Amino acid sequence: MEIRMIEGETFEKLKMCITDLLAQVGTLYTEPVNGWLDNQAVCRILSISKRSLQTFRDKGLIPYSQIGHKCFYRQEDVREFIEKNRIEVIKKHEQ
Repeated sequence: MEIRMIEGETFEKLKMCITDLLAQVGTLYTEPVNGWLDNQAVCRILSISKRSLQTFRDKGLIPYSQIGHKCFYRQEDVREFIEKNRIEVIKKHEQ
């Protein structure tokens, strides 16, 4: 393991940068409000792009509510969507 020494002032600047970064990350992650998720949260949960989510909406594959230009999804609907698209694995028996 390599040990590096840094000046106290540099260390304090580094701590401030990390603190600021954590604060920014905290603002990016939002808890669902009353069980509702926005596009960003659903895309993150499903690991898909915004365009893929748009396609799912256009095809009627996932229910949503729209207020102005913002779409919201019930957590339960997202769970049901995942469950509906679940693929069962059938194990082949060796003979």
